[in-house]
Amino acid sequence: MREARELLDVPTQGRESTRKRLVIEVMVKSDRQSQLSRRTGLSQALVSTTVQDLAKDGIVEIDAPGGGRSRGKVRLSRMRGVAVGVDLGFNHISVAARPVDQPHDRIAVRRQSPGANIGFRRLLPDVLRLIGEAVEETGQGMADVVSAGLSVPRMVDPRTGKFTTPVLPPWEPEDQPAAELAAELGVPVVMDNDANLGALAEQTYTSEEAVEHVVYVKASTGVGIGIVVGSNLVRGRRGMAGEIGHLTVDPNGEMCLCGGRGCLDTLVGAESLLAKVKQSQRGGARDVPTTLSALVLKARDGDAVCTRVLNDAGRVLGFALAQLCNLINPHRIVIGGELAEARSMVLDTCRQELARFALSGAIAPAADFELRASTLSPYAEAQGALILGLRCRSSR
Repeated sequence: MREARELLDVPTQGRESTRKRLVIEVMVKSDRQSQLSRRTGLSQALVSTTVQDLAKDGIVEIDAPGGGRSRGKVRLSRMRGVAVGVDLGFNHISVAARPVDQPHDRIAVRRQSPGANIGFRRLLPDVLRLIGEAVEETGQGMADVVSAGLSVPRMVDPRTGKFTTPVLPPWEPEDQPAAELAAELGVPVVMDNDANLGALAEQTYTSEEAVEHVVYVKASTGVGIGIVVGSNLVRGRRGMAGEIGHLTVDPNGEMCLCGGRGCLDTLVGAESLLAKVKQSQRGGARDVPTTLSALVLKARDGDAVCTRVLNDAGRVLGFALAQLCNLINPHRIVIGGELAEARSMVLDTCRQELARFALSGAIAPAADFELRASTLSPYAEAQGALILGLRCRSSR
């Protein structure tokens, strides 16, 4: 059986660079040649020629059921190697592992608490254990890991791959989780913001056809968005694009961790929502939820206070997203993170505020606009990290 490592370790120059880039995109997702052209930025003619060469060498195969080879999906031939994605949230670790020759939905996953809020060095043994368990479930071993990506809930400078200053808790300026994980795995590890990687996974994996403008909202401990235009993540010069959680919604509101006042995070972040439920009890002995997931569960069971808190969160979020629609006019907005578990309790009021504050042309059905909950949760960010880890091998 061919080793994926042999293909990924070839120098990135000349003809081999194009072959390697195309092989990696097929590892990310089996697809038609036209879509591979769009995702790589290579011309359709070059993709066609390269695919034929790779097929002759037995590296890829083309499924062409009645549609001709040019319309058939290009998939990897049998190959040994596992791609890994890790999402290191504030309160959880999520891991996704997939053999590079398998369809994108054939993943092995693991998830546990706590998360980055207790410090990365304390978590590293658990991260490695979860990776090992997920890789073992694929039928391969840790020696077969060929790429890895890391999702974190903070700003990451795309020029350096490190945290952007100011480095906010739970991280410290000296923290380098990608480098530490790479040293343990023996493969390069690349890091990016969790909302960015959620957007990357949604844009890549949830549509057969390309959706050009996708916004992914990660709403859990805080709120952030990832923006994909075409096949490109919009990161900004220093990785600070999409920090909607620090958009000022109430100039006279509560202080935020960033030093601002009245940020969106202070209104719809997990701590704020939990505090509102607790405040409603007025000293009563009734149990109150201590996590956002528990709050959502109580609301599903009919708790009036929890339901109202989630409804109000949808309204505030909808107001903020209406401003975003007026600025960038996205095709699709996907709500992810723990708040997405509330489904209609958040989405319905969010839609009401979008209709109230966004330009009608931006969100009208005729504009083909869509607002929905993530279908990849709770592993969207980990799958995005898996994609990023593979793609970054094309430049090494």
